[in-house]
Amino acid sequence: MKRILLFVITNIAILVVISVLFSVFGIGRVLDAEGIDLDLGALLAYSAVIGFAGSFVSLALSKPMAKWQTGAQVIREARDPDSQWLLSRVRAHAEAAGIAMPEVAIFPADAPNAFATGMRKNAALVAVSSGLLQTMRKNEIDAVLGHEITHVANGDMVTLALIQGVVNTFVIFLSRIVGHFVDRVILKNERGHGLGYVVASIAAQILFGILASMIVCWFSRLREFRADAGGARLAGSENMIAALEALKSGTAELPDAMAAFGIQGGRMAALFATHPPLDARIAALRGRGA
Repeated sequence: MKRILLFVITNIAILVVISVLFSVFGIGRVLDAEGIDLDLGALLAYSAVIGFAGSFVSLALSKPMAKWQTGAQVIREARDPDSQWLLSRVRAHAEAAGIAMPEVAIFPADAPNAFATGMRKNAALVAVSSGLLQTMRKNEIDAVLGHEITHVANGDMVTLALIQGVVNTFVIFLSRIVGHFVDRVILKNERGHGLGYVVASIAAQILFGILASMIVCWFSRLREFRADAGGARLAGSENMIAALEALKSGTAELPDAMAAFGIQGGRMAALFATHPPLDARIAALRGRGA
């Protein structure tokens, strides 16, 4: 539940901060109807700027934030056989997937996990936990790396940001319409926007933000099946299945901003899960091989 709450709050917080900045600089006056109906075209444009700005700022900062939040250390030079093997397998998968070699990093965590992030597929970051390297066999690690490289090659980070921008836009747009309706129709405020508009808009934005998170999580679950299929192509179906089986023992916690890009083994409320159940993913892979 904590992960769900923070996931929702993160998205809403970005929208609120940008909304405040727009108001401070006077851009928010496009929402002031001055006693007339809302200009829906201007409102939609305003909503899109805020919605997509928040999403793409998060995407642009994803690599440095991921390194900072997880304590990931980029492997600049392979000084031991394990690092050499890790770099060589990431390079091989990247070449097979047709992308540039991403940065490779290791972050401290006793349990296994991995994630990929970055604003462009040819300037990405792939990071694995120290626990993954210590507890999983090399064929399983290789499959996890293939899974993450597939996320990068599929452009999942950018696609997820675009979807988040779209839903953010409609969250802002619809919440302002609700606020306007409450202020003018219910509270009978005849000029400008009063307290009723502010309260109703915030309440609607929270509600619509929760619903929007369900849409984003639904897409995230779909792309996991695609990444598993890609990992199976790059490292072998049985190795990908073995990796997912190994993850049933539990995975390392990732910062909430990175949760959608990891490989999770835990359970979450179904509608807010960024990853499908491991058994469903394993069954999908077995079905592909049938």
